[in-house]
Amino acid sequence: MSTLLNDEVGTQLQAEMALVKSELPHVDFEPAKATELEQDRPFEQKRYLVDGEIREWTGAQVDVETPLDLGRESDVIGSYPALGKKEALEMIESASSAYQCGLGAWPQSTPSERVAAVMNFANSMNDVREEVVKRISLEVGKSLADAETEFDRTVEYIKRSCLETLTLANESGEVIEEGGVQATVSRESIGTVLCMGPFNYPLNETFATMLPALLMGNTVVMKPPKKGVLLFDPLLDLFKESFPKGVVNVITGDGQEVITPIMESGKVDVLAFIGTPQVADIVAGNHPEPHRLKKILGLGAKNPAVIFSDADLDATIPKAVKGSLSFNGQRCTALKLHFVDRHIAGEYVERFASAVEGLKVGQPWEDGVKITPLAEGPAKIAFLRELIEDAVSKGAQIMNEEGGTVNGNLFTPAVLYPVTSEMRIFKEEQFGPIVPIVPVNSPGEAVDYLASLPYGQQVSLFGQDERRLRNMALTAQKLVGRVNLNDECKRGPDILPFTGKRSAAMGTLSIRGALEEFSIESVLAMPTKSKED
Repeated sequence: MSTLLNDEVGTQLQAEMALVKSELPHVDFEPAKATELEQDRPFEQKRYLVDGEIREWTGAQVDVETPLDLGRESDVIGSYPALGKKEALEMIESASSAYQCGLGAWPQSTPSERVAAVMNFANSMNDVREEVVKRISLEVGKSLADAETEFDRTVEYIKRSCLETLTLANESGEVIEEGGVQATVSRESIGTVLCMGPFNYPLNETFATMLPALLMGNTVVMKPPKKGVLLFDPLLDLFKESFPKGVVNVITGDGQEVITPIMESGKVDVLAFIGTPQVADIVAGNHPEPHRLKKILGLGAKNPAVIFSDADLDATIPKAVKGSLSFNGQRCTALKLHFVDRHIAGEYVERFASAVEGLKVGQPWEDGVKITPLAEGPAKIAFLRELIEDAVSKGAQIMNEEGGTVNGNLFTPAVLYPVTSEMRIFKEEQFGPIVPIVPVNSPGEAVDYLASLPYGQQVSLFGQDERRLRNMALTAQKLVGRVNLNDECKRGPDILPFTGKRSAAMGTLSIRGALEEFSIESVLAMPTKSKED
């Protein structure tokens, strides 16, 4: 036998790959025209998906408040089911039974069959695009343009993941001959996956783990982020129609009430979580057999920007502002501390503060808005004020007009300078619109900072001397998952690995990386036939 994957199957995979390529979306990420968010009635979600059924819920509900100023007496825009321990155990049992130790219909299906199901789901998403985008904006305060970009990018990510799944399947037909053994290596599913995404990219980040897990044959229990639940309700019907019974289960409710029993059941094989290290430790710690729990985690970050003395400020300032304050700085990839060569620090701070003053602060439907209400509301605002007050008490100043002022849930960005190591903002992750700027005698001080952090996600280096940039980049690569030269920190493009060191992340999320994280290599081997045979 010369191959362990016959030519006919290989040819079929090639044809399917061509078909998926033809269906890849050509997404235009230009901001859409903002229109006022209208809501005829509250989004009263009374449904949940388990074991292939959409069940009606008659119990307690959790109210959802918008961070936006809609000009109403109440900020409540809807509610969702407050499911409990009973429903949580039904969820994990449903996923576990569908997986059946790898013998269930979904893990036993071919990559082509799984791709067909996921492609059907992705194509169907466009039917609910407008509704999901509206809910993203209402729930987490994202501008309509940003919400649309998140939706479109998610669809593109799913379809490209489908293509990569077929590519992996095609590669598994390659025969290895070594030491008298002939073998092929394929990637197989792991088990049941608990997916928990963050509020800042509730659709994209949740699906960035959930859909690769499904493509590789795993079954899933998905809990939406606490802020960003209602947007998944229009997708429940699509899940039910696209996937077999028990393959996708969606649970809502208080995390301690529903996630704790799911983990304590011991039936979760993979935890896919994006959030804080503290919560990740709590969730994983409830598993009775932590040695076999695979963890794929996206956690904290304190990504610095390093501004060399020869930086082109005309090009640097716009990128540094965008990198610091896109979606209010509520991104793990945001620039959260700026190290600036002391020789240009004065000019940098002045120009940076001026650029920040030019950012429009307002509601998501306003044309040209850049800073929108904070999704986490008063509690977050109180935390940000504490950081500012601590810094000011130790010698920093707010360098931009109106910096740190509050109007409802709108928090005008604050540029702080000079920031020193004694201030909380120097090491605490703000995850919000505060930009601390540190004057330094040498960019090397930033290397020491990176080495001292519990996080190691990314760093951005700005300068014109290519040799200096390259030398520092080579050093920084030992400390972080990505070094950006004359550009802000970011995740994309999605073909690149997205990872981190220490407490920043565990595992790699890229189009191929995610598929590999949610699968395990499996070998099919046999002796090489001798000439006598």
